[in-house]
Amino acid sequence: MNQTERIEQMERCLDRAETAVKAAEAALEQLEAVKDDVRRLADYYGSALWRKDFEDDEAGLLPPGLKRGVLSEDAVWNLLTRFRELTGTIR
Repeated sequence: MNQTERIEQMERCLDRAETAVKAAEAALEQLEAVKDDVRRLADYYGSALWRKDFEDDEAGLLPPGLKRGVLSEDAVWNLLTRFRELTGTIR
């Protein structure tokens, strides 16, 4: 590889890495922005209020069109686990 080819190859490396770092920075900013929401969700998920809401949903007492992903045990648990794992890798 000659000098010009080497410099061009390294420029491509720089460009790809710069794009990836910018995307990672944006993602980290988004995670920071939802940190309080995740904390509130974790508190709710472990509370008597969540249990009551879950039981009322199971009993058919909630409106049929109500979005209720937060009452899915797996969805909340998986999100909290993924959030902890992801934020743990960047500390």
